[in-house]
Amino acid sequence: MEKALIAGATGATGKKIINLLKESPYIEPIAMIRKEDQKSIFEDQKVQWIMGDLAQDLSHICENMDKVIFAAGSGGTNVVEVDQEGAKRLIDASVSNNIKKFIMLSSMGADQPEEMEELHDYMVAKHHADIYLRNSGLNYTIVRPGALTNDSGTQHIQLSHKLKEQGSISRADVAHVLTKVLQDDTANKETFEIVTGDTLIGKALETMSTLEM
Repeated sequence: MEKALIAGATGATGKKIINLLKESPYIEPIAMIRKEDQKSIFEDQKVQWIMGDLAQDLSHICENMDKVIFAAGSGGTNVVEVDQEGAKRLIDASVSNNIKKFIMLSSMGADQPEEMEELHDYMVAKHHADIYLRNSGLNYTIVRPGALTNDSGTQHIQLSHKLKEQGSISRADVAHVLTKVLQDDTANKETFEIVTGDTLIGKALETMSTLEM
């Protein structure tokens, strides 16, 4: 089995990613945790964990890993150090360890942060992190959802390189998309936006190659 490091594993979306990958016969999730008292969350689920802090040295964190999902966030309190520079540290560690694929959970608006009055600093941080990943030489997928909700997942989305309107999407459906694109042949070196829609997630990802830029 391949091992996928999940940065942000203790967050609302990260926990859903872990739960999905626990059922995978192909990929074992490895939860990245920052505090000792977070160990029990994953030990109780029989999920492997590794200590790492996005604001600190991460040179060790990708050893023996195959893929990475960055689903971490500072919650708006330290966006440059965590959402931007923390992402860059993890990207650098991934490059050093020849990670096969790096999945970035970004956000709608990260391509044009100057137009986003709300969460402007966060969007700027995500913008720089996305560019850094694209220029890293890694195989990557950058997923930019609309506003995240805690609604139940529908397994149906609207997907485009650039959606015409803002929208929302459940964390459950975002987690499904992130785990789907871990597959070697899915959305390689692609950046796309997603909101709730009418197309099954798998079908939406299959049709990516036919989308206009």
